[in-house]
Amino acid sequence: MILIIGLGNPGPKYENSRHNLGFTVLDKLAKELLPLTKTKWQTDRQAEALVLQLSPDVLLAKPQTFMNASGFTVEELTKRYRLDTSRLFIVHDDVDLPLGKIKIRFGGASAGHHGVESIIKELGSDQFFRFRLGIGRPIKVSQEKKGGGKAVENYVLDDFDQNEAGEVKQMVKKTVKALVIALKDGPEKAMNQFNH
Repeated sequence: MILIIGLGNPGPKYENSRHNLGFTVLDKLAKELLPLTKTKWQTDRQAEALVLQLSPDVLLAKPQTFMNASGFTVEELTKRYRLDTSRLFIVHDDVDLPLGKIKIRFGGASAGHHGVESIIKELGSDQFFRFRLGIGRPIKVSQEKKGGGKAVENYVLDDFDQNEAGEVKQMVKKTVKALVIALKDGPEKAMNQFNH
């Protein structure tokens, strides 16, 4: 079984924020691969997540714990399904990639992403696939001057600007395509096709 986790924050306030790209991608993936009647997300109280069975061997999950505690959901679900962490695909925003760029990576540090940090901590491992979606950095703090951290935190919780909408839409589309390829032919094939 493969578990695809989209990272984000619950609630309408954050729905269209940069930090919620993981949720956006999973919604789009479900719409693309399932008939409309089957795209109803279920509440999994024990894992504190919204879950959707994409196929008998693929489960989608959107943690409802808030970003910084995403690891709780991931650990709960991997334990329940006795999954090796290499069967985990985490979809998340990334300020270190320019807007519109996607990069698929296996393992490595969190690069300051609190959701990924939480997952590594709870699993005790970084050996999982990340589908990283570029949102760029706020221009004011691209040099990461003193106090830049707070500005980045506010930036990821803001909605995308109108002039970014087209690029975001294309990136979401591309990520869905990458996930479909990863499920069908393996994540390495998706990496070869999208990491350039």
